Amino acid sequence: MTDEKPPSSQTALLWMPFVVMAVVTIMDVLVGPGVGLLPLVAVGPAFAGLVGGWRRTVVIGALALLLCVGLGLYNGLFAERRGYTAMVSVAGVTGVGIAAAVMRSRREAELASMRSIAEVAQRVLLRPVPLNAGAFQVAVSYTSAVAEARIGGDLYEVVASPHGVRVIVGDVQGKGLAAVETAAVVLGAFREAAYDEQELAGVGERVERSVARELEGERFVTAVLAEIDVGQDLVLLNYGHPPPLLVRCDGGIDFPEPPSYALPLGLTAHGTEGPEPFTVGFEPGEQLLLYTDGVTEARDVDGRFYPLGERTHLLKEPDTHRALDALREDLVRHTGGPPGDDAAMLLLRHRRHGDGNPPPPGGRAAASAAHGPDEDRGEVHRIHGTLPGLWSSRILDGCGHWIQ
Repeated sequence: MTDEKPPSSQTALLWMPFVVMAVVTIMDVLVGPGVGLLPLVAVGPAFAGLVGGWRRTVVIGALALLLCVGLGLYNGLFAERRGYTAMVSVAGVTGVGIAAAVMRSRREAELASMRSIAEVAQRVLLRPVPLNAGAFQVAVSYTSAVAEARIGGDLYEVVASPHGVRVIVGDVQGKGLAAVETAAVVLGAFREAAYDEQELAGVGERVERSVARELEGERFVTAVLAEIDVGQDLVLLNYGHPPPLLVRCDGGIDFPEPPSYALPLGLTAHGTEGPEPFTVGFEPGEQLLLYTDGVTEARDVDGRFYPLGERTHLLKEPDTHRALDALREDLVRHTGGPPGDDAAMLLLRHRRHGDGNPPPPGGRAAASAAHGPDEDRGEVHRIHGTLPGLWSSRILDGCGHWIQ
């Protein structure tokens, strides 16, 4: 558990009432009663109403009244009306500050309640992906361009279906609640079709029909669908989306392009044919990164796009989630601040299941001798709950690296 520090602006406001009252007190003592600084003590309770609860405002108001009485007696202002006028000013400002603090606290409570409801809705829409899906490790990163939001127009899902692991990453045209509603339609259709349809093309057609019923006008969704199964090639279906990134065992990269480009989801009214599925080799130890255009179109201060193909060395981190976190942090450094568009990334690592034994002395060669030249053994289990992130065994990936 980490302690969250308040922002510097809020810290300044917390101390502002005391600083103001101290300055007014010192100046009043130094220059005397002729300048008429005493009513400025009321500025303290005024600042107190901006942050903190009403009780804090009461305490600061009482302190301001005591200062007012003390300075009034010191300057002999209660022999005339000036001292009493200053006290009335401090009391009035304190009362207004208390009322403002009460109203602000109520609004903050309502906002917190609405935010908690929104977070629940967001979790329902973009559910956490599984850490492992079949023979693949999965990690996801999502950065919304909307402040305080966890989701926006980008979408992703991983489904371990009877027909293999099926994945979708997409980008809805536009932003705001309309984009979120469209994303919900796409994800709902995909989650159902991924289990029912035997072919990936059938999944795409089901999603296309659902989107076409819901969207109006020129609104659309770009998406790439993927199907992966052990011992088989990677099947891709691209609806006008940026091609995924394949990282090979030897460090080489590939951006698989479709044989012919198709229109995004929701534009079937134009009468064009849908995309054709195409296959790509995907061997154990290799990695597949699906992403949205918020990643590749992110610009730095000089207007240069993010060079995703030059950042694949960040994905060498043995832990899948740390590797994707490193890529996301590099993206944020490139833009120098929040992204200008939603940015989603989903990383899959191909591994083989085995007996889970740790590597024998001698590394890969000894492992091959023990299990046969064509077998890469090793299985991983992540324990949840009281011991998150603990590995109960080790992995030997297809590239010949033991992963702790």
